[in-house]
Amino acid sequence: MDLPINVLAVVAAIAAAVYWLVFCTRQDPGLAGAAVKTASTALLALALWSGPGLPAHWAIALGMTFGAIGDWFLARRGEAAFLAGMAAFGAGHLAYAGGLAVRSSALGFDAVTGPEAAALVVLLGLVLSTEIWLAPRTGALRWPVRAYVLVIGLMGVAVVLLPAHPGQEGLRLGATLFLASDLMLALRLFVVREPARQALLSRLLWPAYWLGQALIAAGAQLYWTPLPG
Repeated sequence: MDLPINVLAVVAAIAAAVYWLVFCTRQDPGLAGAAVKTASTALLALALWSGPGLPAHWAIALGMTFGAIGDWFLARRGEAAFLAGMAAFGAGHLAYAGGLAVRSSALGFDAVTGPEAAALVVLLGLVLSTEIWLAPRTGALRWPVRAYVLVIGLMGVAVVLLPAHPGQEGLRLGATLFLASDLMLALRLFVVREPARQALLSRLLWPAYWLGQALIAAGAQLYWTPLPG
């Protein structure tokens, strides 16, 4: 019998709200905060693994699983945990990009529209701009951060090039929110130094991140569903 996917989604949303209200602005959320944070995305991953259509969208479920692992490590302290979290999220972005590219190829790529071309230009500009405002501030982490920026860019390209199909809008909005949360995280970790502004960024980035993941999960369920007939 299938797991109750709606229940998993509701509990995941409750965990995300608890993390936002209680833990997200703490420098060290502790084991409790790390557990709540991880649960909020791990339950989304479980819903994907349990949902109809597997193994078709398994790459998205895998990417969500890597995201939950990354959430755990980024909620812990120390450079080793940070690098492990970055590696997990990088693997998740690559899983998303690969899964979306394979699905797009199966559906048949559409011609690139004007808005899509503009989005690609903006995405390229954002990726290149990190060499000015981000990379010089990352010290010994410069090359890991550069690699992470690259895989984010790859996921962004895969999302922009998605052919029309139910779920496309959810995937695009989810990826945009995910990218925005990564941008805010980079600002909080490497650029902004004032505690009050760091706390504000934490308050903003968490809902952007979790809602982005939730929309990607919901969009994937639709995007891998064959059209009738």
